[in-house]
Formats: sequence, C-alpha cells, structure tokens
Amino acid sequence: MSIKLYVGNLPMEMTETELKELFTEAGNVSSAKIITDRQTGQPRGFGFVEMETKLEGQKAISMLNGRQVEGRVLAVNEARPQARGGGGGGGGGRGGGYGGGGGGRGGGRGGGGYR
Repeated sequence: MSIKLYVGNLPMEMTETELKELFTEAGNVSSAKIITDRQTGQPRGFGFVEMETKLEGQKAISMLNGRQVEGRVLAVNEARPQARGGGGGGGGGRGGGYGGGGGGRGGGRGGGGYR
C-alpha cells in the first residue's frame, strides 16, 4: 500500500523531476508534485511525494527529514489526509430578502412577511 509524504521547505528552484530523483534513494516513487501559487504559478516551497510502500515511505522520512538541500533543511513527514468539504473560502451570509433577517448558520428565519 502506498504512502503520501509531505515535503516542506523545498528550494524554490527545485523541479518535480529533481524531487522524484531525490526520493528514489529511499525506494520506488509513484508520484512527486510541487505545489504552486494559483495566481503566479510560482512554487510555494512544499510538495508531496507518494512512495509505493509504507516501508519505503518510512525509509524516506528517516533519510531525508532534516537533510540540507541547496541551503534549505527539508521537512519530511507523513501527509495528513485533506479535510473533506474544505476547498476555498466561504461565501457571504444569506442576504435579507423581504422581511429582513438573513445571517449566518443556525439563526432563525428572517422577519414576518405575509401571514
């Protein structure tokens, strides 16, 4: 079973190919991804590497966590699962329609309207 690793403090010049090559020292790499800024396309200094087995992942952590690469000390650990339903900022609250009110979650309905 594969294992996904978080790799922090990457050199800004590092490519995904170089990242993959670095981790092949510990075993078979399924994938390597450097995260980039959506607006600028510039690397954000961290990424993810998927190792084919948990054993290879543990070996990569012990070999590469704390290693200095191009003047930067890498932080390598097991990636935490992404929280579901996160994906971006929240929208605004509900606007008050006829009868006012509105507002965030769990609040009551707005004012009276027709009865």
